[in-house]
Amino acid sequence: MIYILILIVIALDQITKYWAINSLQYIGEIPIIQNVFHLTYVENIGAAFGILPNQRLFFIIAKLIAVIGLLIFLYKNKEMHSILRIGILFIIAGAVGNLIDRVRFGYVVDFFDFRIWPVFNIADMSIILGAILVSYIILRYDSIKPKEL
Repeated sequence: MIYILILIVIALDQITKYWAINSLQYIGEIPIIQNVFHLTYVENIGAAFGILPNQRLFFIIAKLIAVIGLLIFLYKNKEMHSILRIGILFIIAGAVGNLIDRVRFGYVVDFFDFRIWPVFNIADMSIILGAILVSYIILRYDSIKPKEL
């Protein structure tokens, strides 16, 4: 049941990217709060912050390995903190959302622009949220398994 989270995040990511491609691409940007937050169409051919541009095959293979590895980890570790499981699911969902773009277009569509940070998308937010949740469990507990009450 909790795997539905992956589908919801991927669907939201792809729907918003579809909108960006079909609407925002032609106008470039929409200022929501002038000089603070804009919706800006960007085709990111690199990794986070645009590093390693034009490495499409590398990114596709790396994301596939990461997603498969995380799915295997979830399968082998059925008893874990629910926060850890949710964090991993958010990471998987974000990775798959951006992987879809890489395979389809050769780049990732980004559009949330806070002007002081590189432009990003829902998949990126999902990966960051997942990393925060996973980090919390790693730093807070001695084991990935919840303690018996």
